[in-house]
Amino acid sequence: MRKARINIDKPTAQEVFDRDYPVRRLLVLISDAWTPIIFHCLFDGKKRFSELQRQLPDISKKVLTQVLRRLERDGLVHRTVYAVVPPKTEYSLTEHGQKLHEPIAMLCQWARSNEGIIDAIHNQKEKATD
Repeated sequence: MRKARINIDKPTAQEVFDRDYPVRRLLVLISDAWTPIIFHCLFDGKKRFSELQRQLPDISKKVLTQVLRRLERDGLVHRTVYAVVPPKTEYSLTEHGQKLHEPIAMLCQWARSNEGIIDAIHNQKEKATD
């Protein structure tokens, strides 16, 4: 894969549209609804699958499994399987996952601090679909 040349100050339009543009690649990594939430759950340490399910009651078992597998494949989550009966599996952030958690946490903090803006966007979106 070739690397996009990047002007740190202000990217050109071509750089922004390039599939190798770092911001675009980052957003692809975290763009589903559950990834940032799973990162938040795993930031404070290892969690078993059942613990994650309890923390995230709105996510189906299938979707949680899919997201965890993708994050593991991408090298952001580490899965440890213990050879015990019943089987025990734990998930934790890898070093890269821990580094990626920082900007995700900043985005989440911004959302908490700007709830009014998010409410206004959602209200406008609902009006548009009525």
